[in-house]
Amino acid sequence: MANVIKLHKGLNINLKGKPAQEIFDVKQPDIYALVPDDFHGVTPKVVVKEQEYVMAGGTLFVDKNHPEVKFVSPVSGVVTCIERGERRKVLSISVAAAAEQDYEEFGKKDVSTMTGEQVKAALLEAGLFSFIIQRPYIVVADPNAKPKGIFVSAFDTNPLAADFEFVLKGQEKDFQTGLDALAKMAKTYLNISVEQKNPALTSAKNVTVTVFDGPNPAGNVGVQINHISPINKGETVWTLRAEDVIFIGRLFNTGRVDLTRTIALTGSEVKKPAYCKLKVGASLTDVFAGRVTEGANLRYINGNVLTGTLVKPNGYLSARATSLTVIPEGDDRHEFLGFIMPRTNQFSASRSYFSWLCGNKEYTLDARIKGGERHMIMSGEYDKVFPMSIFPEYLIKAIIAGDIDRMEALGIYEVAPEDFAVCEFVDSSKLELQRIVRQGLDMLRKEMC
Repeated sequence: MANVIKLHKGLNINLKGKPAQEIFDVKQPDIYALVPDDFHGVTPKVVVKEQEYVMAGGTLFVDKNHPEVKFVSPVSGVVTCIERGERRKVLSISVAAAAEQDYEEFGKKDVSTMTGEQVKAALLEAGLFSFIIQRPYIVVADPNAKPKGIFVSAFDTNPLAADFEFVLKGQEKDFQTGLDALAKMAKTYLNISVEQKNPALTSAKNVTVTVFDGPNPAGNVGVQINHISPINKGETVWTLRAEDVIFIGRLFNTGRVDLTRTIALTGSEVKKPAYCKLKVGASLTDVFAGRVTEGANLRYINGNVLTGTLVKPNGYLSARATSLTVIPEGDDRHEFLGFIMPRTNQFSASRSYFSWLCGNKEYTLDARIKGGERHMIMSGEYDKVFPMSIFPEYLIKAIIAGDIDRMEALGIYEVAPEDFAVCEFVDSSKLELQRIVRQGLDMLRKEMC
């Protein structure tokens, strides 16, 4: 039996719009776009030109600081647009998909006969190394670093998140091959939920399996690392999403880069929440068309409601997203007496409403903040939902003050912006905690590197 770690701090937010475990057909889009901002810490150098033909798995841009780290096209076709912003910053690279898909052939490989360096070289050549995230700093991993471990979280406790056990069905072989490849580079930890029963997870080979039980954010890999092997100054660990492990397995089993994901379309404004198959960078126009509430002002999100990013209904699937969420914007609502009005139809973490008496009721929440930014109140409300051995309020204050020594002493090397998502949700000061943590990590990286 794998080691079971029980977490008590956290908060589950039960929202309306959970996806049914079924897959609906969606027209595969004609346009795909890779967005460099999806890969934090990278300075992109574009290596293609407009109207140039690229293969699926062909390089679109590389990292200027580490040219061996490539970022590849999800489809074959013609590069239609290289969009740039201020100071010629690369915003996106669009590719018009060809009717017949051509793939770069990297060759099938037997992972069991490869060394760690050979695995790393294969991932770099195929552009899949870019999906590995490095801690500290939460950036695309440095291929020259020597990680003390690789951590994979196989479950997500965020509201309306995709169920990885459902996503995994039929892809167990690729998942195990991906784990085998990671284990060649460093000791690999697979973290699963106590509710998961798939043998591909519970009996995964060549990895250390740890079972977690608890409320959100128990599924965050940062929380898991904190309880298994905390990061000290000078140490490096790598992390991957479980869905990206499947990408790696496909590469070695087929010799091709296939960036197809099973995406959960969720949210209270989706007519029939379910799953669909999409490649990274896919245009979302046909995904949302006819499947969401019409005539309402809606918030479209790449990812989940706590950690996702805003996207337009004609935008593109983020390289990191495993779900798409649609909720009401809420800017057309005006409530009598505001939060003072007693009610049972709205969620409250502090039991300000009587809704806490309603058990497992599902709520429809909109995108309103319901208040403006205020002075930070040291009330201990972060501690109630933050299951790490860190003082979150003091760390936030140190980041705001720009005190690097205090940031280091208070554990900034261990955290990611997503670890503060639940704190941000319950924060009565209405601070953008994830943005603050991201700025703190960038500040630290600039000073230390």
